[in-house]
Amino acid sequence: MKIQIDTDEGKIVQLLADGTVKEFDFDTPQAFALISQAWLRVGWDAKHVYSFSWMGRPLIQLPEDVLRIQEVIYKVKPDVLIETGIAHGGSLVFYASLFRAIGKGRVVGVDIEIRPHNRAALENHELISYISLIEGSSIAPSIVDQVRQHIRAGESVMVVLDSNHSKEHVLAELELYGPLVTEGSYIVATDGIMKDLVGAPRANDDWNWNNPSTAAQEFAASHPEFELEAPAFTFNEGIIKDAVTYWPNAWLRRIA
Repeated sequence: MKIQIDTDEGKIVQLLADGTVKEFDFDTPQAFALISQAWLRVGWDAKHVYSFSWMGRPLIQLPEDVLRIQEVIYKVKPDVLIETGIAHGGSLVFYASLFRAIGKGRVVGVDIEIRPHNRAALENHELISYISLIEGSSIAPSIVDQVRQHIRAGESVMVVLDSNHSKEHVLAELELYGPLVTEGSYIVATDGIMKDLVGAPRANDDWNWNNPSTAAQEFAASHPEFELEAPAFTFNEGIIKDAVTYWPNAWLRRIA
């Protein structure tokens, strides 16, 4: 598929592989979706998400995903949010800042390697009292046991998976952390955008199937207690219904 952007006429021209040509005005959801799809790919190639921080810590996330998960956290108000994959710690600090504003909640971060400079920055951060760090493989039984020890009886739990993004690893995380998620809350398998990036710089040829999106779909098919559904926008006076996201098919809500 190819698209042409005609700024003079305010149209997007879509050229399909079978020769079909379609035109969409700029003020249509179809035009927005086509431009957004191209923008996501261009942003990946240009490493756009590597240009943001939150309260002093690098936050390697698409800004729209950050705002959308904020909406969900405010609605669910979990007592504990578990994140696998820490990197520089920007996401942990972001979640901690939300919990301080809400007046409840804390974050447990898990990473196979917490580099000394990142650990030092987090341990000296103003919000460290809201953050616990656990170093080790997120799918190691001893690490999962440590995570469980941070959850008190009756507490609500949300989980964000952002570590190793292979299908096998994400499926293992879903099986291990899914039972910790409380009814009405979510486990989020991030970065399913990988499935649309085959052929892009820094992409692997097997990403069309070896990705978190595929893992989440398989998990949902065998776990009726979870529903694979993106949260509805909490506010929307526009015509766009679908998020611009690096996290397609990511949101698993516990319904039973």
